[in-house]
Amino acid sequence: MNTLVMKFGGTSMGSAARIRDVARIVGSRNGSKRIVVVSAMSGITNTLFEMAEAARHHDLDRAVQLLSKIEQNHIETARSLDVASPDTIGGIKEIIENLQRRIRGIDLLGELSPRIMDEIASAGERLSSILAAAFMKCPLLDARKVIKTDSHFGRARPKAASIKKAVSLYLTPLLDSYDVIVTQGYIGSDDAEDTTTLGRGGSDFSAGLLGAAIQASEIEIWTDVEGILTADPRIVPSAKTVEILSYDEAAELASYGAKVLHPATVRPALDAGVPVTIRSTFKPEGMYSTISPGESSGRPCVAIAMRRNVAIISVTQESMTEQAGFLAKLFDVFGRRGVSVDLVSTSEICVSVSLDGGAPLDALMQDLEKLGKVSIAQERAVIAVVGDLLRKTPEVLRTTFVAIDHIPVDIISMGANAINLSVIVQEQDAERAMRSLHQAFFEGGAA
Repeated sequence: MNTLVMKFGGTSMGSAARIRDVARIVGSRNGSKRIVVVSAMSGITNTLFEMAEAARHHDLDRAVQLLSKIEQNHIETARSLDVASPDTIGGIKEIIENLQRRIRGIDLLGELSPRIMDEIASAGERLSSILAAAFMKCPLLDARKVIKTDSHFGRARPKAASIKKAVSLYLTPLLDSYDVIVTQGYIGSDDAEDTTTLGRGGSDFSAGLLGAAIQASEIEIWTDVEGILTADPRIVPSAKTVEILSYDEAAELASYGAKVLHPATVRPALDAGVPVTIRSTFKPEGMYSTISPGESSGRPCVAIAMRRNVAIISVTQESMTEQAGFLAKLFDVFGRRGVSVDLVSTSEICVSVSLDGGAPLDALMQDLEKLGKVSIAQERAVIAVVGDLLRKTPEVLRTTFVAIDHIPVDIISMGANAINLSVIVQEQDAERAMRSLHQAFFEGGAA
């Protein structure tokens, strides 16, 4: 029998009505074994962080108020779902009481360690999973039993061998007896059984790890849009779903601002040969995207992504070409400041780099002035045209330049991986550039 891993994000779990939709979608996969991975209800994780910070700053009244809001939200949802049994309410209250003890301890000591923060942050997933399992009348598996990690709290790294062993010990026997099992995304545990969290994209990561360990037939990532789109639909209303794309294409789009999926989180599954689909809980029968091992969109342009708040730093040194190690010295400055550089453009006397606008720009400029004359341009955006056949299709360059010939461009870069053509423009021109490019590639027959 096929085994599916079905991950539902915070928006999908955001209310009693949404949880009912989740149950309907899970039920529609009847005939397969289903491992349902759930995120916290939307907004709850942020509230937990806010609560912990309030306690650390000795604002206990605020922390207690936020905790009461979390408790009320989940109990009211349990009642709306008609699952407010003593077991369900007892499970919710047990987690809330533990959080009460934690925030009082944080308030008393004025300290919030990463280990304690992970335990607090995990409460969102543990609470939502109680509701989901109760409503679907299926077993609830504590993810901390199977997602084994190191002790890097806040961004724990998984231990694949330990996960595979734990899956065979705890998950496989449940699948032998039940068709549907609910577990949590985002959370795990280390060798000391302390709770850990997986960081950004943690629930997708959990799904990827479980899918790889169980050799699932497919991983379904359920979110609020119909897969990966050809552009941000808030900017380009005519954006379309990309039906098939490669891992590299998805990774490149994510790095340039497409936030539907962080591909690194499902890499374990793709390495194990398990395909991943991205689907909409609001349109379960609608379009979806598939990232499949060995697959490719087969297109010169599969989608266009944009990242705002970009800065460009330029260093001019007339004798640069005669200075051995100049670039090494330049990039050492960024390394020492812990700043990642995106695009790089060089000439005989000038090097320009792009980076996140939130970087310590003043400090970087002071350091770089020792190497040459420094200038900075802010309020920029980088736009990436991504496609597996981009470099093999010379027409892409002409189409790109014609589409934005009315817009000033600061930097143009062809990615080293051959599937990305990036341009940096002023942020005020970025949306116009996106619409022009989308029109040229997807509404004018260029791609």
